[in-house]
Amino acid sequence: VQLVESGGGSVQAGGSLRLSCAASGFTISPAAMGWFRQVPGKEREGIAAIGDYGAIRYADSVKGRFTISRDSAKRSLDLQMNNLRPEDTATYYCARGLYENWCRLENSAFGHWGQGTQVTVSS
Repeated sequence: VQLVESGGGSVQAGGSLRLSCAASGFTISPAAMGWFRQVPGKEREGIAAIGDYGAIRYADSVKGRFTISRDSAKRSLDLQMNNLRPEDTATYYCARGLYENWCRLENSAFGHWGQGTQVTVSS
């Protein structure tokens, strides 16, 4: 099982980025999948997840700005990020949901983490 994130970069506040996560070794659907982010010195934060029947959860901090989606044929999990803010600066990770509490965006519900991709938003 391997997950590889891409699409990070630097952008000004108000801009957009699209992150992708390429999966291998398992079928991303109907598996639950999620996006997390982490800044140095802080706990990793769950921000979006999609479940086995398409149920989607977002953290309040990104609701209305970020959109999670997946393409089963391409084995890709995407995160469209619009109206980015400086506080969105972090390393972003994708992961596979392993337990039922994936819908609460809890770290403990996910595994098989990717290596992360850096997103930097300047004001």
